[in-house]
Amino acid sequence: MEAVDPTVFRLAIFVLAIFVGYYVVWSVTPALHTPLMAVTNAISSVIIVGALLAVAAHGETGELTSSIMISKGAGAVAAAFASVNIFGGFLVVRRMLAMYKKKAPAAPKKEGAA
Repeated sequence: MEAVDPTVFRLAIFVLAIFVGYYVVWSVTPALHTPLMAVTNAISSVIIVGALLAVAAHGETGELTSSIMISKGAGAVAAAFASVNIFGGFLVVRRMLAMYKKKAPAAPKKEGAA
């Protein structure tokens, strides 16, 4: 019996995660979208911490090897993408919360005004 290639195994997990994520997100009721966005922002903040750790990585000898440079580059890209996700998420949450605010009553019109 042959063992499954680890790349194929990881790809299968990734594809299953896409399907599960799609069905979970699209089955959320509109009233729960704001809390879901808040949780997503919290997850992205954890990604920022990991990305900053990757950017600050250095080898045991302190010299810059190609793998250290790849780690720093991937960390910088991850930090940039997570930052966009966090700030965009806050804008979406702010707009959604504004939809729940009661609108001020319209000012009565004065009669006889031209």
